[in-house]
Amino acid sequence: MLLDFVFKELKIKKYRSHFNEFMISFHNYRHTKNADNSIHSFVKNLKKKYELIYLDEFQVTNIVDAMILGKLFEIIFSENIKIIITTNTKLDCLYKDGLQREKFLPFISIIENFSIQKELLLNDDYRLKNSDQAERTFFPLNEKTSFKINQKFREFTRDKLGEKIIITTKGRDFTIKNFYNGITRFKFDELCNKNLGSEDYINIAKICKHVFIEEVPIFNNRNSNQQLRFITLIDIFYEKKISLTLSLEKYFDQLGSSNIHSEIFKRTISRLFEMTRNKEF
Repeated sequence: MLLDFVFKELKIKKYRSHFNEFMISFHNYRHTKNADNSIHSFVKNLKKKYELIYLDEFQVTNIVDAMILGKLFEIIFSENIKIIITTNTKLDCLYKDGLQREKFLPFISIIENFSIQKELLLNDDYRLKNSDQAERTFFPLNEKTSFKINQKFREFTRDKLGEKIIITTKGRDFTIKNFYNGITRFKFDELCNKNLGSEDYINIAKICKHVFIEEVPIFNNRNSNQQLRFITLIDIFYEKKISLTLSLEKYFDQLGSSNIHSEIFKRTISRLFEMTRNKEF
């Protein structure tokens, strides 16, 4: 909220993007058939349009991004483009325990040399305030819960025509079987136990306004990959103001976590509370 306010007041050429979307735009540029699709060319194009870029929800989850970020930001700073980055993780803990993390360390050094890191410490979680009573979370997973979420889905889709939608991302087809004018429902495994990533979730978000996600499990070290996809999914849906209805094995405070994702998952839990209760979602 604070950074969005600052960003709005800055009277310069500026650009705000969710980090995942920024990296997708970068990779898309690199795969174009332009004569020059180099990193330098990508940054030069940024420089022509913006003096400042604001990257929200910075989170490195794959080795491809980890290896490229050092060079990318080295050139960004050499072009004197200013940056604002928000992240839920301290710099020296980014991509912790990631594959070939040593190739990511130059990025950390560059950011430390050219930026100021500030930690915002709050005693209160403001997402938990000012929520209405129309909570849309159902647990534990049993016949009663299944009946209630089916009933809620019928309420939301009454008088709406259902259809099947196919979303294509980088040649991959993803089918939405229950699409009712922006309202849809999925099993957790359909979204988080398949080979889907941020670009798939962004494309789903483009056509949805309310998503039912059923059978969210308890998280632990055995399903950490699925948990990471879930974190990415919720980050994107939150950015796109998509409201949620959920059925879960346990309530938010008992969902557990893998060791590696325990810190960033705290933000996810906070967002889930807001996205299933607040009126603006």
